[in-house]
Amino acid sequence: MAISIQYVVTYKGVEKLVTTDKKAADQYDKMLDVADNLQQYLTAKGVAMSEAELESLTFLLAQEKLNVSKLLKGSPADQLLAEDAAEVVEINSAKAS
Repeated sequence: MAISIQYVVTYKGVEKLVTTDKKAADQYDKMLDVADNLQQYLTAKGVAMSEAELESLTFLLAQEKLNVSKLLKGSPADQLLAEDAAEVVEINSAKAS
């Protein structure tokens, strides 16, 4: 009999991630915490948008925190988008091989 350990990350009662990688589960959980904090902050600052839109925005900002940090430090958006596009091409090329 094999024993398998799974880590389940839930958000508002919904399973968002199931993995056997504890580090990945911890990173995803931390990203969700950042998204919650951003949502609370933006709401307190009076950002007016639907809850679904705000949730989508804060998830994106939390997932892209490194690029957002670079943008806030003055990096041009075009440069970051080009770097992201290059990474996607590399990943797709690797999958095709």
